[in-house]
This record gives sequence, C-alpha cells and structure tokens, in this order.
Amino acid sequence: MKRFCDTILITLCFHSNYHLQYFVAIALLFAAACQAVPIELGHYAPSLVHHAPVLAHAVHAVHAEPVAYPKYSFNYGIKDPHTGDIKSQAEERDGDVVKGQYSLVEPDGSVRTVDYTADDHNGFNAVVHKTAPKIIAHAPVVHAPVLAHAPLLHHY
Repeated sequence: MKRFCDTILITLCFHSNYHLQYFVAIALLFAAACQAVPIELGHYAPSLVHHAPVLAHAVHAVHAEPVAYPKYSFNYGIKDPHTGDIKSQAEERDGDVVKGQYSLVEPDGSVRTVDYTADDHNGFNAVVHKTAPKIIAHAPVVHAPVLAHAPLLHHY
C-alpha cells in the first residue's frame, strides 16, 4: 500500500497542470492518511481442519465361518418346441466344493454340454463338450405326373 501511495504522490506532483499548491496539499494529506491508518485487505481465520497423523495398521483378513454347513442341490430343464429353447442345468454343493453341468441346444442343432467344478484349492474349472449338429432328413418332394392337359380356350 505504501508503494501505491508513493506512486499517487509522485503522479500528482509531476503532472500538475492546475494549481500546484492545491494538489500538493491533497497529496500530502493522502500520504499522511496512508501512513497513519494501516489498511488490511482481508482477515484470515485459522484453519478449522485438523489432520491427524497417518498411522499404518496391518489389515488382517477375517474369514467368516458360515452359520450352517453349505450343502444344496438343484436341477431344472426347459423344452419349448414353439421357440426351440431346450436347455437344462444341475448343480450340487457340499461344503466348499461345487459340481454341476448344464447343456443347451444351439441354433444349428448341436448340443453344448459344460461340466464344471469349483473349490478353494483348484478354483473354477469347466470342460465343454459339443455334439455334431442333427441332420434332419427331409422326404424328397415328388411331383405328380400330369395325365391330361386342359384344352386351351381362345376368345377372339
């Protein structure tokens, strides 16, 4: 702020086309006011956020034991001749071991079968089998012989 006041004072003194005494008096009053009153442009409060020191703690994995022994089995099958949706699935679990199979009929008529197992030791493993598409033999189309031709009618 002092630099600003000095700049104003110098500007008023050297660029006076009017009454020099009038500007000198105003400049001196302005300089005195700048020196007498400290001008604060802003007041900043202390930060209200406190950051605690970062402590690194080891995280231990917690393995939750199941409430009941995990054992189940299910199966289902769908055969919809209207849409051609034919599929089935069967699965069973005993403890940590899951075994199952599903199959479906592909659009080309082949059957895809997947046998799978999953456990904690080996992970998930699947074996895919695919059969050859069904070849549907259609009866040959036989045209009946024409025995007699109908007479042609001419209208003149």
